[in-house]
Amino acid sequence: MRPLRSIILGGAVAFAAFQATAQVPAGYPASYAETIAAAKKEGKVVVYSTTDTASANPLIKDFEVLYPGISVEYNDMNSTEIYNRFISERAANAGSADVLWSSSMDLQIKLANDGGAMTYASPEIAHLPKWAVWKNEAFGTTYEPIAFVYNKRLLAGDEIPQSHADLLRLMTQKMDKFKGKVTTYDIEKSGVGFMLITQDSKYNPAFWDFVKALGAVGPRFQSSSGTMMERISSGENLLGFNIFASYAVLRAKKDPSIGIVLPKDYTLVMSRVMFASKTAKNPNAAKLWVDYILSKRGQTIVASQAELGSIRPDVEGEMTEAGLAKTLGDRAKPIPVSDELLGYLDQTKRLEFIKRWQQVIKAGR
Repeated sequence: MRPLRSIILGGAVAFAAFQATAQVPAGYPASYAETIAAAKKEGKVVVYSTTDTASANPLIKDFEVLYPGISVEYNDMNSTEIYNRFISERAANAGSADVLWSSSMDLQIKLANDGGAMTYASPEIAHLPKWAVWKNEAFGTTYEPIAFVYNKRLLAGDEIPQSHADLLRLMTQKMDKFKGKVTTYDIEKSGVGFMLITQDSKYNPAFWDFVKALGAVGPRFQSSSGTMMERISSGENLLGFNIFASYAVLRAKKDPSIGIVLPKDYTLVMSRVMFASKTAKNPNAAKLWVDYILSKRGQTIVASQAELGSIRPDVEGEMTEAGLAKTLGDRAKPIPVSDELLGYLDQTKRLEFIKRWQQVIKAGR
């Protein structure tokens, strides 16, 4: 007969194994139980993110319910800060993020391309669009149209631009009304702002005419969507472009002065890019977080509570890839998670673009 102590210990081990196995998501390999158990020993995952804490909170709480004993140390910062902080911490061999999650798609791909990302074949890859996966290292996680936002109290009728050509027309023909009243990102300070404007240069055939007209109205450059919407709401600015529709929709629910247009010529769609750090101190917890954000459960919360737009075609609702496809059709231009994003991060090309941008803005004045 086995000693009672052996039976108790054996039962405890078996129960712990059952608990871990019971949490393995459907369709995942049985070995995932080992990842969960190792993550619980790590006890936390450190995330650097551009996603507002308020939007991320439903995801954080649900993750901690799904994996009790693993806390999420969430750090909300801007895209350039994430990039610079991660580089400096890696260079100093100091503690850093386990996971980076940023709206600046190009900077994320650069960090991954420079060896910062863990190679990880997430079990969720099969459920993502092919354009959202980069070398099993970096993953698109959201589906977010880029919008025009305007003040509904102060603009009406043909003063509300429906396309980039419309916005060019307004800045040219109604210069007096829009003088000092148009806002967008400061592309020299905002990583995501620079990425979006270079995408505009790809799709807008009259791009440099557009920039010259922008210079003529005296644009107000900002480093965040939140600041832009505050200025639009107050009437200090009349409209802004290259603003995340996800943030604008949240704001519009509480602020009746906020109007939103998804441009009819083309609508850029960005996706917040996530990767687990190659040098993560909590690598198993990092894998769990990445898989959770990409999972149907996580993506349902992304769409329904965080309202960032789900990238998965099997998640239903208005703020999903499937739902937005009905609204946008062919005019949706998703920015692929690809090497293409590295183009304007070449220092020479970047400086050339910014120099021309400054010259054309100045020429318009």
